[in-house]
Amino acid sequence: MKHILILCTANSARSILAESLLNRLGGNRLTAHSAGSKPRGEPNPDGLALLAELGHDTSGLRSKSWAEFAEPGAPSMDIVITVCDNAANEACPIWPGAPVQAHWGIADPAGKGETAAERRAAFLDAYRLLEMRANALLALPFEQMPAGELRTALNAIGALDGATEQARAAAA
Repeated sequence: MKHILILCTANSARSILAESLLNRLGGNRLTAHSAGSKPRGEPNPDGLALLAELGHDTSGLRSKSWAEFAEPGAPSMDIVITVCDNAANEACPIWPGAPVQAHWGIADPAGKGETAAERRAAFLDAYRLLEMRANALLALPFEQMPAGELRTALNAIGALDGATEQARAAAA
């Protein structure tokens, strides 16, 4: 079983969606975690509402610092994926075990739209992109892939439709 850490600065929207998606889709192949460099302290309520609406268990989701995963006794990460440009450009802690690192840029759905329907649509867009990328990851034999090959594949997944220009450039 591989451990994957999804990072975003506030750990309140995209990284929480990705954590929930990967844990749901990953079965016994992986355990996903999420964290942020400057966690907001609570997941975005619009994101939690969408996850609940789509049948995800949201009871264990919380906004937390990435320092939690760099401490002794924390699960050793095999893969670290940033989902926002700020986190991709920040100096990450030194992760025990030197995990494969990749970037999957996703536009921030938080604060988009004035009505509940507009906010839901923004979160649904982010969810669909993350779901597509999670399924692409799960189609790989990632458990057996050498680190360099896995990094290349993960960055290519991050460049799939909807990726930020920075992610496309990094994958090229």
